[in-house]
Amino acid sequence: MRDGVNATDYAESAPAAHQGPRAAGPDLPVTIIRPDRGWFDWRLRQLWRYRDLVSMFVWRDFVATYKQTILGPAWHVVRPVLTTLIFTVVFGRMAGLSTEGAPPFLFYMAGLLPWTYFATAVETVAKTFVANANLLGKVYFHRLAIPLSIVLSTFIAFGIQLGVFAVILIGYVARGTSIHMTGWLAAAPLLMLIVAGYALAFGIIVCAITTKYRDLAHVFTFAVQLWLYVTPVIYPVSSVPKRYQMLVWLNPLTPLVEGFRLAFIGVGTVTPSDVVISGAAMGLLLVLGLMLFSRVERTFMDTV
Repeated sequence: MRDGVNATDYAESAPAAHQGPRAAGPDLPVTIIRPDRGWFDWRLRQLWRYRDLVSMFVWRDFVATYKQTILGPAWHVVRPVLTTLIFTVVFGRMAGLSTEGAPPFLFYMAGLLPWTYFATAVETVAKTFVANANLLGKVYFHRLAIPLSIVLSTFIAFGIQLGVFAVILIGYVARGTSIHMTGWLAAAPLLMLIVAGYALAFGIIVCAITTKYRDLAHVFTFAVQLWLYVTPVIYPVSSVPKRYQMLVWLNPLTPLVEGFRLAFIGVGTVTPSDVVISGAAMGLLLVLGLMLFSRVERTFMDTV
């Protein structure tokens, strides 16, 4: 124990070498205990060695989310479709919000897909330490494996939802609805990669903070719910009064949601520079998140 840190949390595996006569057989695993190296001790190379464990966590998270339910993983599709229907009725028909001429169902679903992915991933990542306290206290592995697996498993659900959206989009086109896909379609993977980065960054930051201050987790859940309404999911940026548009663009998810919608249904207000700025901000936020996460993970078991 050094500075309140359990040294075994830094164990790494390496092949045995030059250990004398007793090491004459096949290489044996050796435990190397490394000291704390500060805020930038992320051990990403070690994380790569745990890629098989990450894969197991991904499968566990994807299947276990709706385990022992009637529809099972089908809920990954049912939830966004039902939410889109509700938005179409409430905001499209009753409130009459603009969809820039796009079919309301496609407009809302195109905005909900990236938002739902972000909200689900960030809220689940934020509970990493608390939800997995029993596992983390029994065996060592790179702690970042859990948040990373959550981001990846949620991305699988997003891929399924995107496939359903594509089928619905084709259905609209077959009925004669004019849909204008744009060149932004090629940038859609990059947009979602940035969204995933934000989910991981915000999630591990909140995870690090709420590990010590548990009540802030409830504040964050409420903040995510409010965040939906300052993100152009139920309205286009063009419908926001100009005096408030600057506030909307301060939201790092705004260019990503607008770009995603522009790619698939041809409506949205975004420029390449907006995406570059959002991507750079995500990188800085991710660095900050990794710094905080790496500090908290070493003393987590002392706080539970």
